[in-house]
Amino acid sequence: MMNEETTSTSSGGGITKVFTRLSQTYQSILDRWTPHSRLRWTGAGSLVLLFLLRVFLKQGWYIVCYALGIYHLNLFIAFLTPKIDPEFDPYGDDQGPELPTTVNEEFRPFIRRLPEFKFWLSITKSTLIGLTCTFFDFFNVPVFWPILVMYFITLFCITMKRQIKHMIKYKYLPFTRNKPRYQRVGETK
Repeated sequence: MMNEETTSTSSGGGITKVFTRLSQTYQSILDRWTPHSRLRWTGAGSLVLLFLLRVFLKQGWYIVCYALGIYHLNLFIAFLTPKIDPEFDPYGDDQGPELPTTVNEEFRPFIRRLPEFKFWLSITKSTLIGLTCTFFDFFNVPVFWPILVMYFITLFCITMKRQIKHMIKYKYLPFTRNKPRYQRVGETK
């Protein structure tokens, strides 16, 4: 009796070790990709183009394409939104921490709800899943695709209009281009 329990425990431990090792290898690969943002986004863009090319050439899987587009739109909105939304700030509009509006105020960096690396990783994984779905005919549901395109364009415009109004109302810019960069006293460029 004791040998059977020991055997099952040790085999369970072996499986755990294998999954732990796979997880560590996966994380190591992700860590190596982290500093190469242009290369990562070029690869993700190529993957999205490959997916769209497959959908276009095969003339099908419009539901998969639509679902992937909606998911990517949700990821993009989370990428543009601050981690602590000023609209739902528990301190109210005039009591809590705010973004600086004058030169003398303290600089607080923009912290995203969805960081850039997780944004890239989610887009890459979802596009790979969508590309895999195009190899199975049961995902090819017949639909009138122009309606899906028009609905997606309408949804995109309404969502982005709301997001831009939110950005203007709370005076934040989610991009780091053209923001002032401070130097230490005595340093030169």
